[in-house]
Amino acid sequence: MTQPPPIPPEYPEPTGGPAHPGAAQVPPARPPVPGPRQPHIPPQAPPYPRPPQYPTAAAQPPPYPTGPQPPQYPSAPRFQPPYPDPQAAAVPPPGSPPHPHHIDTAHRGRVHVSSRQRHTDATAFGSLLLHLPNFLCSLVVVGLVSLIFGDLGLLVILAWLASGALVFHRPTESALARHLLRLRYPTPQERATLEPVWREVTARAGVEGRAYELWVEDSDSLNAVAAAGHIVGVTSFALNRLPNGELAAVMAHELGHHVGGHAWSGLLGHWYALPGRIAWRLLRAVTGFLFHVSRAFSCIGVAFFGLCAGGIALATISTLYGLPLLLLGMPYALAAVGRRSELRADRHAAALGFAPMLAAVLEKLHQQEQAQEQARLAAAGQGGGARMKETAASRLLSSHPDYHTRLHHLQEYLQPAR
Repeated sequence: MTQPPPIPPEYPEPTGGPAHPGAAQVPPARPPVPGPRQPHIPPQAPPYPRPPQYPTAAAQPPPYPTGPQPPQYPSAPRFQPPYPDPQAAAVPPPGSPPHPHHIDTAHRGRVHVSSRQRHTDATAFGSLLLHLPNFLCSLVVVGLVSLIFGDLGLLVILAWLASGALVFHRPTESALARHLLRLRYPTPQERATLEPVWREVTARAGVEGRAYELWVEDSDSLNAVAAAGHIVGVTSFALNRLPNGELAAVMAHELGHHVGGHAWSGLLGHWYALPGRIAWRLLRAVTGFLFHVSRAFSCIGVAFFGLCAGGIALATISTLYGLPLLLLGMPYALAAVGRRSELRADRHAAALGFAPMLAAVLEKLHQQEQAQEQARLAAAGQGGGARMKETAASRLLSSHPDYHTRLHHLQEYLQPAR
C-alpha cells in the first residue's frame, strides 16, 4: 500500500487587489502557523537504560584532617647502588668549575686509524731473549716427562710448543682474566664511564679500540693491568675516584704496553718458563726435606748431604755448559727489562697528551703506597714514624721504577713549550 504524496506548502495570496474573475475557485488556504517554521526532527529512540550502580569493593579512606601538613621529602630511587656513582668523582656538580684534569670525550667525527697497530720494541724483544734460558730448561723438563709416554713423547713436546698460541686465543684470555687476574666484565654504568674515555685514548693513538676488551677488578687500590693480547683492566678505585683525564692516562699507559708488545711477550715468556719453575720448586722442596733429614745424623749427615748436592750441581753445570748459572741472575735481568717497559709505557701516555694527568696519578699512587706501608708498620707494632729501609736486592728485583724515577722521565713532557 503506497503512501499519498506529500502536500506542498501553501503560499499566501499576493496582496494588491482581487483575484482575476476568470480564475478558478481555490479553496481557502490554511491559516498560517504563528512564529518561525520549525525544522523537522525525526523521533529519537528511547535512551538505553543505564546499569545499576553497585557499591565499590573498598571504601574510600577518610580525607586527611586539616591542619599542619607533614614535611614533604624529596623522592629517591627505590634501589640505591651499593657503590658511589662512577661519574661523581669525574664530573663536577653543576655550577662548579670543571676539574683541571677533566677532558672532553665528545665525538670527534672521523678518527684516523694507523695502519700499524702494534710492534715489538726493544724491551719486548729483550724480554723474549732473556726468557730463552728458562725456555731451554723447560724444554729439558718436558722432554724428561715425555719419556713416560713412550712413542707419544714427541707429540707431548710438540703440543707444549704449540700451546703458546693460546696466549692470543680470546676464550683463553677471558679465562685467564677471570680466574688468574680476578677481573670481571664491567656493569652498564661502568661501561658508560669507560668507553668514552677509551675511545678518546685510542683516537689519539690511532688504534682500533674495538680490538681490546675492557675489564674491571674489584679493588681499593689504584692499579691497572694489560694482559695477554687484548685485555685492559682497571680497578674499581681508579674507575670511581679518578677524573676522566687521569683515568685516560692510566688506560693510555696500559695501551702502551699492548702497542709495544710488552704484554704478550711477557706472558709468552712466563708460559714457556712455567715447567722449569715447577721443576725448580719441586727440587727445592726435596732438597729442603733431605737437609732436615740429614740434620738428624748431626754434622756427618749434613756434610754428606752437602757433598752429594754439590756434586750433582757441579755435574749439571758442567754438562749444560754453565746454563744454570745464568738462571741465578735471570730474575734481576727480567726485573730491569720490566722497569724499562714501564718507562716506555709512561712515555707513550705522555706523548698522547696525558703527561700532567699521569703525574697526578703517580702522586696518588705514591701516597697510597706510603699509607699502606705505615699501616703495615703500625700493625707490626713498630710505630708510625719508623720506616722500613728498602734493601738493594728488593730494588733490583722490583718490576716497577720508583716514583721519583718515573716523574723524572716525565719532565720533558711537563715543561711548557717554548
